[in-house]
Amino acid sequence: MRVRSICIVGLDAYPLLSGDESARHTTGGESVQHVLLARAWRDLGLDVSMIVHDWGQGAERQYDGIRALAAFHRKAGLPVLRFAHPRLTGLLAALRAADADVYYQSPAGAYTGVTAGFCRRHRRRFVFRVASDANCVPRQQLIRFWRDRKLYEYGLRRADLIAAQTEHQRALLQQHYGLKSEVVNMAAAPPRPVAPLAKNIDVLWVSNLRSVKRPELALELAARLPDLRFTLVGGPMPGLRHYFKQIASAAAALSNVTFLGAVPYSAVDGLFHRARVFLNTSSLEGFPNTFLQAWVHGVPVVTFFDPDKLVARNQLGRTAQSLDAMTEALQALVTDQAHARALGERARRFALAEYSAPQVAGRYLELLAADRPRFRRDGTSG
Repeated sequence: MRVRSICIVGLDAYPLLSGDESARHTTGGESVQHVLLARAWRDLGLDVSMIVHDWGQGAERQYDGIRALAAFHRKAGLPVLRFAHPRLTGLLAALRAADADVYYQSPAGAYTGVTAGFCRRHRRRFVFRVASDANCVPRQQLIRFWRDRKLYEYGLRRADLIAAQTEHQRALLQQHYGLKSEVVNMAAAPPRPVAPLAKNIDVLWVSNLRSVKRPELALELAARLPDLRFTLVGGPMPGLRHYFKQIASAAAALSNVTFLGAVPYSAVDGLFHRARVFLNTSSLEGFPNTFLQAWVHGVPVVTFFDPDKLVARNQLGRTAQSLDAMTEALQALVTDQAHARALGERARRFALAEYSAPQVAGRYLELLAADRPRFRRDGTSG
């Protein structure tokens, strides 16, 4: 099948796509992927549309050749009833307006099932992108409502292509759902050209503030390493404002920590340029976009989580199994700057070679061009 048009269901991506900082809210990794892929598919000659939340921009806008179709306002409707209207009705209307050959959706949730059902009814192809290891294991998904979990699993089982981030996710999907998937790399944005900046951030931590990201461990590491300068970046997630305030208060008590709160994605590049080491403390991940951001800037990572053991196998930083080991790794890399630069340069070459957005976008088209039954437990193509 030759793909001529593709629609990305990326409801949170409007601020990043439009560059409208007045509409900015916390930018997640999936929104970054949505915009990078949209631009790459556009550059490959496809008609690209994105379904986004309504920020008052109008039903349809064009941004650099990409159609942005508004589905519904994030806060519109009455509790309980709003899933049916305006959310379901608005999303279905936007799916129809896109009129695409292929629909691509992430992250896991009710809209996975809605998009899959639409594609099944209208004979369009559906691509689901796994965003976390938790997407691959029943009852571990970070999905609040039973209804939404069931809709997600309905959509997962009806995807024409399931794109996994890692071999580990691929094995989990086969083990728990009996579903086949393809590992497709994440897309990395090349660093923006900037004037040389001083490396005045020893340790950089960037993530949305929620418990699975464990920012409190970054603060504990800062307390253990008072001579190192830590910078933490992260905005509050919906319903977690109290948690955000707790972290902000704890950070303010440490003299070697700068807590910036939410920072526009466009401004984060400058922080990576200034960083010596990037720190990840998550308990659950898929493949962090922040790893790619660090690597393209020549910054090694220190992490508990190592997707498919890439960090260890390719010497892209240091991995740790305990807080003591992580403390030692941070101290060693900041102290031995020559070694850190060597790791960072290796990471930069690796990311630019393996994760370029045009290469990743082309990989999806290659898989979709293989017009044969794919990825169904029952062997049907939908």
